[in-house]
Amino acid sequence: MTAKQPNFLVIMADFMGALSLPAYGNRIAKTPNLTHLAEESVVFDNAYCNFPLCAPSRASMLSGLLPSETGVFDNGAEFPASIPTLNHYLRQLGYRCELSGKMHFVGPDQLHGYDERLTTDVVPADFGWMPPWRHDGLTEWPSLEPIRDAGVVSRTMGIDFDEEVTHRAVRRLYDFARDPEQQPFLLTVSYIEPHEPYKTTQQWWDQYTDDEAGLPTTSLLKEDDWDAHSRRLYELTGIGKDALSDKEIARARHGYYSMLSFVDHKIGEVLSALRTVGLDDDTIVIVTADHGSMLGERGLWGILNFFDWAMRVPFIVRAPERFSPRRVAANISLVDLLPTLLDLATDATPPALATEVAGSSLVSLASGQPKQWDDTVYAELCAEGCVAPCVMVKRGSHKFVHCEEDAPLLFNLANDPSELVNLANQPEHAELVRSFQAEVHAKWDLERWRIDVEKSRQRRILIHETLEKGNAPVWDYAVDNDPSRFYQRSFREPWQDTERKAVLE
Repeated sequence: MTAKQPNFLVIMADFMGALSLPAYGNRIAKTPNLTHLAEESVVFDNAYCNFPLCAPSRASMLSGLLPSETGVFDNGAEFPASIPTLNHYLRQLGYRCELSGKMHFVGPDQLHGYDERLTTDVVPADFGWMPPWRHDGLTEWPSLEPIRDAGVVSRTMGIDFDEEVTHRAVRRLYDFARDPEQQPFLLTVSYIEPHEPYKTTQQWWDQYTDDEAGLPTTSLLKEDDWDAHSRRLYELTGIGKDALSDKEIARARHGYYSMLSFVDHKIGEVLSALRTVGLDDDTIVIVTADHGSMLGERGLWGILNFFDWAMRVPFIVRAPERFSPRRVAANISLVDLLPTLLDLATDATPPALATEVAGSSLVSLASGQPKQWDDTVYAELCAEGCVAPCVMVKRGSHKFVHCEEDAPLLFNLANDPSELVNLANQPEHAELVRSFQAEVHAKWDLERWRIDVEKSRQRRILIHETLEKGNAPVWDYAVDNDPSRFYQRSFREPWQDTERKAVLE
């Protein structure tokens, strides 16, 4: 790495949990590009999202704040434009910040500090996507059909979107190389797959068999062993003893891993372009995700819970001129991304922040010279399936889960990585439970938070229903494809095209 500010390439994929990747011990997935990248990188073994749902998690990643502070309580909640993001700070430092792909911004601000988006988003930007929070009286809920409906297709919306995301990102890397004045840059490349439903083309389906995908390590628990939150998810989604056959489960997992291999291939195209244009030594690559996916573990699918299959995300940092490859065991989370990028962009002299963030720079951990580290992750959940705000505290190997309406959960992941033994009811752990409970009540005003969620939902329902009556504003991002910006139209003569000249001659 030269003395100049590094470029940043942040790559992420929806539902790409750490536990589904070979770099984190998975023996099923075939992801050669991510596996090779991890071998050259700092791999954070215990990286967590801060909310197991797309929009809240992404807002936390960009802002460095927990969802209870951003107000992004679910997938239909607005990310306020007044909250600074890592893009605002990097632009202050001279960076060009661009996004290719999904970021799930709700509301009229569809940039949140990015200079430009290279694609539109794949999800709506209005207030219409808001499933009920408290499930009392709920008659409609997402069924298991997306799980049962796994298989081969000729094309999907996700494939179309992710191919466009890759194409635009690769093209932009070439443009950055052609014009050094557009550097330093932050390019975020964000994929929708391997989001359910688990359908892909024959090419990627044939990478696996149902037998290879297999069954979950931990199948559906006996009903007497269901915790209260999981019980709500089981009941709401119709999961029961005979809800899914072993064949359907293996086929769904087959579909997920096939989609994951497709995403790995697309990521490989982006990384190949970075090398081809000669920017790989000047660019720090970070691979992560907004959350994981249960993949049938404990009988659960998707997210909306605090178990590791849903919460653990990859966090892989390749900076060959800055960090030697290593594994880092410390607990970290997505709110640490903002301070880390600012630390790297300024050589440990980051600007003063307009808002105190919840995260900390990971540079010392990545360097192998860790300063004092709290080794604690905080996470939240207040979306569908909840009856009240839920929180998670992960410190060391202990994970504590608290909800005012439910009995507490305490797991020691060092001895119980599958999170099957709840220690909260064991007398020898009573003092630890009391300590965690005191910490929770000192950190969060849970009643205030519950009121904030309900008021937010009431306001959004009113606005959405009103706008649906006519003249609704369009907040979805429209890509600027002005043809005058491309090829020779912007220049007097072809030989004066300095911005789009050949990168490799």
